[in-house]
Amino acid sequence: MRNRFGSAAAIALTTTVSAVLLTACGPDTSDPVAAPTSGAPVATGSAGPGGKTGSPAPGGKEINGTTAANHLTISTGTPTVALNGTTVDFGTAVRDLAWSPDGKKAVFINGDGDLMTANPDGGGKVVVAKHPAGETWSHPTWQRATKDTGGDTSANATERFRNLVFASDKGGTLRLETIPVKSVGGTPEVLTPHNSEGGNENIPQPPQAGNTWANAGGQRGEIAYANTPAGEVFIYDTYIRPNTHSMGKGSQPALSTDGEHLVFVRSVNGHDHLFSRSPLDGPKSEKDLTPSATTDYTEPVWSPDGRTIAARTPDGIVTLPSDGSAAPTQVSTIKGLPSYRP
Repeated sequence: MRNRFGSAAAIALTTTVSAVLLTACGPDTSDPVAAPTSGAPVATGSAGPGGKTGSPAPGGKEINGTTAANHLTISTGTPTVALNGTTVDFGTAVRDLAWSPDGKKAVFINGDGDLMTANPDGGGKVVVAKHPAGETWSHPTWQRATKDTGGDTSANATERFRNLVFASDKGGTLRLETIPVKSVGGTPEVLTPHNSEGGNENIPQPPQAGNTWANAGGQRGEIAYANTPAGEVFIYDTYIRPNTHSMGKGSQPALSTDGEHLVFVRSVNGHDHLFSRSPLDGPKSEKDLTPSATTDYTEPVWSPDGRTIAARTPDGIVTLPSDGSAAPTQVSTIKGLPSYRP
């Protein structure tokens, strides 16, 4: 049986803009760990869960831009997270926040650099794993599997996908690590994307080092990630058997909830653009969503319904239709990492 993404060999990407892809890895290739944003227009006071705080952005009034209707949230590396039109104090620094598939839990890197989960109001915090000395963790993602596996409806059918995946940097060595969601003070394991085709040891393997910026999407545990040395985006799929597929030059990938589309960052003519493509249709489906970019669009994420993409710019958060039918529109002046809460 073949993997649903096709051949186990890497999908080659051909594009007419190859002459301008000298910086294709995107904006974070020198430091894959998303550092807290200093100077972000976030709360200067304190508030309990659900309380409002805030301060005007330089040159004008701060625009929060998050609502219960649009599901958008923004983390800034401080204890306050923007959501539902206000800010919530999590009681610890929140870096690289992402949400569980049901929206009931957040995962992030806390002020001590550890992997933590919490409720949307900042309560119920659990340290899933403590980072070792000399190791920096970043960008956790919540692996998901919402469909049964080949008709197997047992509890174990999707249990293997109920994990947190994140990036680790130890002395410049980049790798992905994973740990079960239910762990408390647990020890992560290294996640090494690879290929397996009926035990054939001669099948080409993807890069084993330099992996970062994991993003789990889809419905069968797929994981998109970037490889810094190669400057490429990959999808790791273990639904039937392990297979890893190159999606071409880029960085900071994000998979849609249904797993049918991928958005990522690629540098073109001096600016970071957002590109999308279908993992199933190959390079022919690739599209520049921001062809007229005059600023940098980075750290893209999908809305739960797949119709909207949010991204970060130097001036705050923008959103745009996921089909690229309209230009990005700024919705928030808060300068942080966007995420959507299902």
